[in-house]
Amino acid sequence: MIDREHDLSITRQAEVLKISRGSVYYLPRPVSAADLAVMQRLDRLHLEYPFAGSRMLRGLLALQGCKIGRRHVKTLSNPAARAAFRAATLPAIVC
Repeated sequence: MIDREHDLSITRQAEVLKISRGSVYYLPRPVSAADLAVMQRLDRLHLEYPFAGSRMLRGLLALQGCKIGRRHVKTLSNPAARAAFRAATLPAIVC
């Protein structure tokens, strides 16, 4: 889409494509090993307590020695966030 070697500036190319210039420079951050470990714990807890919300999950994690906030639990439990984490950590499969 954006050609960094083109005669047009990156700013102008972004304007023509109607995308924000910030998205051109954006590089996703890799998922930390700690977040992956918490996500695995959350998976196990969701199987045991499917009715648990972020507050209860935070309490259950605290009992296991994992002290994180309710909002971080909610972020890691979000299906869209989990898909993004998986995409960032799994290698691309080429058919």
